[in-house]
Order: sequence, then C-alpha cells, then structure tokens
Amino acid sequence: MEGCFVVHLFSIWDREWHIVPRKDANAALLSNFEVFQLLTDLKQQRKESGKSKQSSGQQNLNTIMYETLKYISKTPCRYQSPETVREFLIAMKGHKLTKAEKLQLLNHRPVTAVEIQLMVEESEERLTEEQIESLLQTVASILPGDPEEQQRDSAMETEGRGSQ
Repeated sequence: MEGCFVVHLFSIWDREWHIVPRKDANAALLSNFEVFQLLTDLKQQRKESGKSKQSSGQQNLNTIMYETLKYISKTPCRYQSPETVREFLIAMKGHKLTKAEKLQLLNHRPVTAVEIQLMVEESEERLTEEQIESLLQTVASILPGDPEEQQRDSAMETEGRGSQ
C-alpha cells in the first residue's frame, strides 16, 4: 500500500545490531502524520542528547530518518494535527470503508472522484456519486491542505468567475 508505513517490533541482538523481525506480533498501520510526528520527536531527542560519535548503524538510521522526513514533509500530513485526524476518523464512521481505505484518504487527501476511485477498492460498486462527493467534501472540510496551494486555487476560482 503506497504511502503507508507498517511498524513492526524488532528483536535486536548482538553488538552488531542484527535485526530479526518478529512475526507481526505487534504490527500496526500508522498514518503519515503519526510517522511524521514520531520521526520529528526522535530527531529532536537526538539533537538534545548531543551525541557526536555514531556507529555506522546509527548513521544508516539517521539517513533513513532524514529521507523519510524529507519525503513525508511534502505530503498533506504536514498540516495535520491529532485533533484533525481524530475529527476525520469520527466523520468517516458514517462511510463503509476499511481501515486501510480511511488511511489512504487521510494520507493522500484526495480532491477528485478519480483519486477516490484509486483509493477505495471497488468504489464503482460500493459508492454512489453522492457518496463520493460526500467523501470529497468531508476530506476538504476537515483535512487541511497546503495553504499556498489553497490560496492559488481560490484566486483562480475568483479570477474564473470574474471573466464570465
């Protein structure tokens, strides 16, 4: 599932930091917002601890954290908060969607019916046009988007109305 992270608890043994995954004992789906928060907090903790010597394993972890934060900070999760996520999930209770589909909507913040069709399995059979519009309205009204992009869109709408 693109845009989703699955977190597993790992058993770490030996001084060489070999990682042995457990059998999905505590696997959970996390939203991009949760991963963003987790990595941002971890980065801050590391900065505050001020350790300068790092093993190659730590350097690799830092690279993964950096690359993940770089990618994820370009997604809509950057503008989300725990309150908006909670409000979104409450609003989604009325829609018959799977957890994974709700997670896709939360992570990607779709703005078109085509995007909904790509994220919701068998959406043509499961959702009416009105339900798709309702989903889009819920997403737009609850989940914040890029403020600059929203200003451009509203300026283009105003400009479009003025030329008619």
